[in-house]
Amino acid sequence: MHRLSFIHETNMREVDLNLLRLFDTVYRTRNISRAAEELDMSQPATSQALTRLRLALGDHLFERTPGGVRPTPRAERLARSVQAGLALLEAGLADDDAFEPATSSGQLRLHLTDIGEARFLPALMSEVRRAAPGIRVHASTWPKEDIVQALDNGLIHFAIGFLPELVDTVKVDLLTDRYVLVMRSDHPLADSLGRRTLNLDQLRRLDLVSVQSHAQTRRILHSLNLENQIQLETSTFLALPSIVRQTDLAVLIPKAIAMGFEPAKRFRIVEARLPAGDFTVALHWSRRHEHLPMLRWARELLIGLFRSSTKRT
Repeated sequence: MHRLSFIHETNMREVDLNLLRLFDTVYRTRNISRAAEELDMSQPATSQALTRLRLALGDHLFERTPGGVRPTPRAERLARSVQAGLALLEAGLADDDAFEPATSSGQLRLHLTDIGEARFLPALMSEVRRAAPGIRVHASTWPKEDIVQALDNGLIHFAIGFLPELVDTVKVDLLTDRYVLVMRSDHPLADSLGRRTLNLDQLRRLDLVSVQSHAQTRRILHSLNLENQIQLETSTFLALPSIVRQTDLAVLIPKAIAMGFEPAKRFRIVEARLPAGDFTVALHWSRRHEHLPMLRWARELLIGLFRSSTKRT
């Protein structure tokens, strides 16, 4: 029997702050070598420190996998407490660094798709320029599988979008949306389709444009066997209003985005029977940094600007 089995209680005298930082880093990176590099420790010193922590807590904490490690159930339970504790400590140490929006400087880093940028950045930048002119905003699109680690590492501060696959984040639901069809108001089929909800046969009468970066749209079209209707693929959202306004192509897009197409009288928004129902756009962040003054301010600003109903999980 492994000696860990003989340890029945945690010797807290053996658990110092450095060991908790090590635990948190291994948990976030899922890799002991990367954790050692991030903490500027040698591989032997990292392994020895992790062994100390395992013995003190009476659990293996991490099990080896191809390419890294995975946390044990005990480590999963411990992670939230450790992250919250480290965040409180960091906030306490930074308490003298009070954030004054009108006079402070810094960078706010967001994950947004190009469609999300069109939906959220205009209102956000208007308010940031008014209330905190020294704050620069950097928006970029991260691979979904990298978002949680980027939040934990501080590479981004918030992720905004329909991101149900994200785990181990704190989130607030901002708004509920659904997909609609948008075509030009004088589209040849506009009168015959009317304003009623389109069925599959009617959808098959339309030629479509889709955005490569918007995977959910492609999944919907694929599930309806409508991929052959796609006559144009664009790399970004930017050109869609002009394309739809000047051609007979229609686009499947979230309604909140469609409502922003200008001039509104040149477009027609049509509901359709789709396999995807309403979806929820949420604001995600990491517990590790949620107490930092600038991020508290930014979080309240984002929620105040965009929340229609709130649910924190």
